[in-house]
Amino acid sequence: MFENLTDRLSQTLRHVTGKAKLSEDNIKDTLREVRMALLEADVALPVVKDFVNKVKERAVGTEVSKSLTPGQAFVKIVQAELEAMMGSANEDLALNAAPPAVILMAGLQGAGKTTTAGKLARFLKERKKKTVMVVSADVYRPAAIKQLETLANDIGVTFFPSDVTQKPVAIAEAAIREAKLKFIDVVIVDTAGRLHVDAEMMDEIKLVHAAVKPVETLFVVDAMTGQDAANTAKAFNDALPLTGVVLTKVDGDARGGAALSVRAITGKPIKFLGMGEKTEALDPFHPDRVASRILGMGDVLSLIEQAEQTLDREKAEKLAKKIKKGKGFDLEDFRDQLQQMKNMGGLGGLMDKLPSIGGVNLAQMGGAQSAAEKQFKQMEAIINSMTPAERRDPDIISGSRKRRIAMGSGTQVQDIGRLIKQHKQMQKMMKKFTSKGGMAKLMRGMGGMLPGGGMPKL
Repeated sequence: MFENLTDRLSQTLRHVTGKAKLSEDNIKDTLREVRMALLEADVALPVVKDFVNKVKERAVGTEVSKSLTPGQAFVKIVQAELEAMMGSANEDLALNAAPPAVILMAGLQGAGKTTTAGKLARFLKERKKKTVMVVSADVYRPAAIKQLETLANDIGVTFFPSDVTQKPVAIAEAAIREAKLKFIDVVIVDTAGRLHVDAEMMDEIKLVHAAVKPVETLFVVDAMTGQDAANTAKAFNDALPLTGVVLTKVDGDARGGAALSVRAITGKPIKFLGMGEKTEALDPFHPDRVASRILGMGDVLSLIEQAEQTLDREKAEKLAKKIKKGKGFDLEDFRDQLQQMKNMGGLGGLMDKLPSIGGVNLAQMGGAQSAAEKQFKQMEAIINSMTPAERRDPDIISGSRKRRIAMGSGTQVQDIGRLIKQHKQMQKMMKKFTSKGGMAKLMRGMGGMLPGGGMPKL
């Protein structure tokens, strides 16, 4: 998300670097470029105009402190206004109500409401330690009820059964009664997709809302619809008291117009971003972190949070102890590292959150990134085709064994040789890592691990 905007703004903001003072003349062209970049990102025109005016108002005549270049001062102003446009901070779910707290999901058909209901249930269960019940009031699409039941079983939350013969209000009320008896903390009510111009369907969701009195009414909208997402959210908000917005499919949206327009047009905060089909792919929306990513500064805080949630600390500690005792870093350990990186969203997920280095935004390195992803998958397939003894001691892998492994993994014999060579490099790096000054040596050594000569020089 934001790849195109990040690329344009990174280039544009370099133009003001080196000026002694920010004047109307020397930032005029830069502001024009910023305006074009935002319009191309499908940000709504009134939002763009307001943003550019605010940046101009703050930037013109600003004396630059000794420690900052004018370019940095201007970037700081742009970042502050981006944050203000999207909301100053993450707005958490208001669940401090007498249980069960009810969350009502609303939105257009195909926006991903049912999938988001499942993701939200997992988020509340795992990160907020809540007991959760999910219920479908979508009586127009039997598949939606079955889909939610499957998601609930996979996640391990309570599913309240419903069927197409029932009325949505009756379903929601019955679910809440059951939740009270079971001392459930949160009930998530999934509703049918509807258009804001469909008066009958809008009346129906108003009745459901009045009956369940939700603490949160979340509008789920596809980020790829750009500024239309913001306009649709506003139309829904006029009919229904929304408390927040969930943007889905943001991994398929390179522009980011919806994220930048929703708050300004609706006045409602974006609470979550949905990135992919997996039930763990739901992130709280942090305007400050998103603004940082847009300007090529990365999002290290989200990366740390993601690592804490996905990395297996026990395995990491065992590996560290093993290496310190002088035991080798074998191919089983190598595979574990590849799998843990995959759990963090793969190389693309990591690069997207890293800052620019030496003027190169790692998220933009599309060719090298996809080549590396492909190479890592191939490495895993090769290791999986080995016997446990071969993984523990690659030195026993003879020519005939290489041919067998290549056939089993759908690769070439040369690929097996290359993997063994890379593994030996990793072994050396791990030994250096445990010695004095290990981190610097580790980073230098990693250069040879990525296709095309590795990472930009620090």
